[in-house]
Amino acid sequence: MTTLHADGEFHSRKFVVLLLGSIGVVYGDIGTSPLYAFRESLRPFVADGVVREDVVIGLISLMVWTLTIIVTFKYVLFLLRADNDGEGGTLSLLALLMKKSGSYLPVLFFAGVIGAALFIGDAMITPALSVMSALEGLKLVTPAFADYVLPMSAAIMVGLFLVQSKGTAAVSNFFGPVTVVWFLAMAWGGLIHIGDNLTILKALNPLNALWFITHAGAVGLIVLGAVFLTVTGAEALYADLGHFGRRPIQWAWFILVFPALTLNYLGQGALVLTHPEAVENPFYLLSLLPIVILATMATIIASQAVITGAFSLARQAVHLGFLPRLMIKFTSETNTGQIYVPAVNGVLFIGVIVLIFSFGDSESLATAYGISVTGAMVVTTLMAHQFLRQVWGYSTLTATLLLLPLLLVEAVFLAANLLKIHDGGWVPVALAIAIMLVMWTWTRGTKYLKSKIAQSDIPLTDFIAALEKKSKHAPAIVPGTAVFLTSVPDRTPAVLLHNIKHNHVLHERNVILTVWTQDKPYVPEAERIEMQKLSDRFLRIDLTFGFMEEPNVTKALSICRKKGFKFEIMQTSFYLGRRVLVRSPNVGLPAWQERLYIALANFGIDPSDYFKLPANRVVELGEQVAI
Repeated sequence: MTTLHADGEFHSRKFVVLLLGSIGVVYGDIGTSPLYAFRESLRPFVADGVVREDVVIGLISLMVWTLTIIVTFKYVLFLLRADNDGEGGTLSLLALLMKKSGSYLPVLFFAGVIGAALFIGDAMITPALSVMSALEGLKLVTPAFADYVLPMSAAIMVGLFLVQSKGTAAVSNFFGPVTVVWFLAMAWGGLIHIGDNLTILKALNPLNALWFITHAGAVGLIVLGAVFLTVTGAEALYADLGHFGRRPIQWAWFILVFPALTLNYLGQGALVLTHPEAVENPFYLLSLLPIVILATMATIIASQAVITGAFSLARQAVHLGFLPRLMIKFTSETNTGQIYVPAVNGVLFIGVIVLIFSFGDSESLATAYGISVTGAMVVTTLMAHQFLRQVWGYSTLTATLLLLPLLLVEAVFLAANLLKIHDGGWVPVALAIAIMLVMWTWTRGTKYLKSKIAQSDIPLTDFIAALEKKSKHAPAIVPGTAVFLTSVPDRTPAVLLHNIKHNHVLHERNVILTVWTQDKPYVPEAERIEMQKLSDRFLRIDLTFGFMEEPNVTKALSICRKKGFKFEIMQTSFYLGRRVLVRSPNVGLPAWQERLYIALANFGIDPSDYFKLPANRVVELGEQVAI
C-alpha cells in the first residue's frame, strides 16, 4: 500500500510540474495577447475619445467566442487528440498522413510545408511585437521612456537569443511560476473592473458577436484582423504537445488560462465603457507599473516559447528530409525536447532585430501580424480533414460537415488579415514563401540527386559477386572493420569504389550502413537495427530513428553486440563520401534552384558530426557530382 501511495504521489507531483510547465511555455504567447488585441481592435471605432457601448460589447463578445471556438474546440479538445505517437505540430501531422497514405502526395506535402513556414514566420514576429508592446507601457509611467523603447527591446532580444545556447531549463523553471502569477494578475485586474460597468457581461452572449459582424460594415472586416490577435500562440499549443502531454495542456487551459483571458477582456471592456479616455491603452490602465514589469517578463516567456517551437520544428524538418543537416545541440540530459539549433537561432535573431527597427512600434507591427497565424491555422484545419478520414475513419461527408464551419470562420479571419498586405502584411507572406522555397528546393534536389546517383551506381550484389571471383587484380585484405554510409543500400557506395580504386585494399569485414528516419517520433530499441549477411565479408545494417530522435550511429551500433556482431569502435573505420556539387547547365533543376540547393548543401553540417561518429575514426573521400 505504501508503494502504491508513493507512486500516486510521484505521478501527481509530475503532473503538477507538467501543468506549470505548460502554462509557462505553451500559453506564454497567447497569454500576452491582451496587451494589444483589444487596443488594436478598438482603434478604428474611436471618434474624439468616445466609443459606442454596442461596439465595445460586440468586440469583447467576438474575442471571447473566438477563444472559445478556435482555441477551446479546435485545439484543446480536438487537435490535441490528433497526435503522431504523442507528438503534435504541422510537420508531425504531415508525417503521419504521408505514412497512412502510403505514397508521396504533393498537395499534402505543400500544405504541411506552408504551415511550417508560416509558423517560423510567426516565431520572428511574436518576440518583436510582444516585447515592444510590454515596454511601451513604460510611456504611460512617464513619457521620458518613449525614446528608450526600441533600444531596450533590442537589448532584451540580444540577451534572450544569447541564452539559447546555454539551455532554457533554468529559465523555464523560473518563469513557469511567473507566468502563473501573470495569469492571476490578469484575472484579478479584469475582475476588479468588471463591476465598473456590468453591462459588459452581455458580451458572454454569442449573439452580440454575430451582431457586431453583421452591423460593423466594411470596417468590421478590417477589425477582424485585430480580433484574431487574441488567439496568437494557439498553433504553438499543438506543436508543444510532445513536451507536456495532452492532459496537462488541457487542464491548464480550463482551470487558469481561459478564465484569466476572459476576465481580463471583460475588465478592459468595462473600463473603456466607464472611462472612454482609456481607449489608448486599456490593458495597462487596469494596473500600471506592476503590470508593466510582469508584462515584460511574460513577453520574454512568450518569445522563448515560439523560439523553442521553431527549434523543434527545424529538427523535425531536418529528420524528414525537408532541410539540410543542421547542427542540433541538446541542452538537457533528461529532456530531449530542450535543444538548440544555432542556424535557426541566428536567422530568427536577425529577423527579430530587423522587424523591431523597421516597424518602430507595436501598433505598426500589429498590422503585419495575423497573416502567418491565420494561414497556419487554415492549413492545419485542411490537414485535420485528411486526418479524420485517414486515421479516424470518418467519411468525407462527415469530416467536411464537422470542419467546414470552423474552416469558414478561419477563412473570414484570413481574408480580414490579407487586407493588411500593403500595411506590412507582406512581411510574413514573404518570409513564408522564402522558407517554403528552401524546403521545396532541398526536398526536390535531394530526390533528383539520389535518382541520378542510383542510375550510375553498380548494384551491390553484382559488386560482391565480382569480388569473390579470384583475380590478380583483387584488392589486398587488411584487418579491421570498415563501415560505409550510404543512402541507397542496394547500390555500391561510391566511397567503397574509390577506396578500392585508390588504395587497392578491402577490410576483413565491411558494413554497408544506411540510416533511416521513420514517420513517427520515436523508434523502440528493439526495432532500431536490422542486419543482413550479404557474404563472408559484407554485412548490411539498417539503423532506424524517429524524426524526434538524435541519429547517434555510434551508440546505436553498440546494440549490434546483442545480435552477434562484435563491434569494436577502435578497430573500425567509418568511410564517408564527400560530394562537391557543381552546376550542370540545361540538365536537372532550374538554374536558380541549382544555386540554392548547392548553397544549402554547403550550409549543412559535416555528416560525421550529424551522425555522432568518432572524429578519429572517420575517413572521407571526395567526388564531384553535377546536378
